[in-house]
Amino acid sequence: MIVRILNEGQFRLSDEALASLNSFDDDVEQAVNADDQAALTTVLHALLDDVRARGERVPDDALADSDLILPDAEATVADVRAWLSDSEEGLIPD
Repeated sequence: MIVRILNEGQFRLSDEALASLNSFDDDVEQAVNADDQAALTTVLHALLDDVRARGERVPDDALADSDLILPDAEATVADVRAWLSDSEEGLIPD
């Protein structure tokens, strides 16, 4: 699976690595529901660090469609709230 981090690039993740990302979904939703920017920023940094650690960077010159797109670590609560409103599965699909 190819995961894109906005404003950063793409990473190839195994199914197991992708499954591990689901643990961040609840924390993202809780931060958004609480309108807690600090908590959201913390969880986004942790989520994106996990993608970078578990994934293999896709070269910038490679053409690959993204299966999943994640906001960057500086996304606002409003940004992520809008993102979540477009999805029934949170940031990370099951």
